[in-house]
Amino acid sequence: FLSASTFAVLGHLAVTNTGLSVLTGNLGCFTAASITGFPPGVVTGVIHSGDATAIQANTDATLAYNALVALPGATILTGDLGSRTLNAGLYKYTSSAVLTGTLILDAQGNPAAQWVFQIGSSLTTASASSVVIINGGSAGNVFWQIGSSATIGTTTAFQGTIVAQTS
Repeated sequence: FLSASTFAVLGHLAVTNTGLSVLTGNLGCFTAASITGFPPGVVTGVIHSGDATAIQANTDATLAYNALVALPGATILTGDLGSRTLNAGLYKYTSSAVLTGTLILDAQGNPAAQWVFQIGSSLTTASASSVVIINGGSAGNVFWQIGSSATIGTTTAFQGTIVAQTS
């Protein structure tokens, strides 16, 4: 999965930005000429559109997606992710998930704490929402497996790696 790890955003069919997003890392898409909205969005890495790097990263992201889907034993969640505090673990929404407000991920002093979210269809965050990691956790240990698409609202501060099947 290493080739995908350098990407802040990696899409299969398309990547669309509608605001002043700042991406720290590479931006890529499997298909050529399907990245829009940069600028005004800013990318601190390299943009890969349909090149060998994007294709390999997409292959690795697919492997990661399948590995995340296969994880057993998730705690089923319903309702808004906002205003929750979750300890490390595996969490699942059988359909769509929304984040309005703040989701706190509490590592409880364990720097290796990991969170995996399995979301059956879509993830949508409201504007100005946030994912906050406390007590020693790392954004590199947060994974969002999304069955279809993720839509991140304006001025949202998001943590973790989104691996979405569609967009």
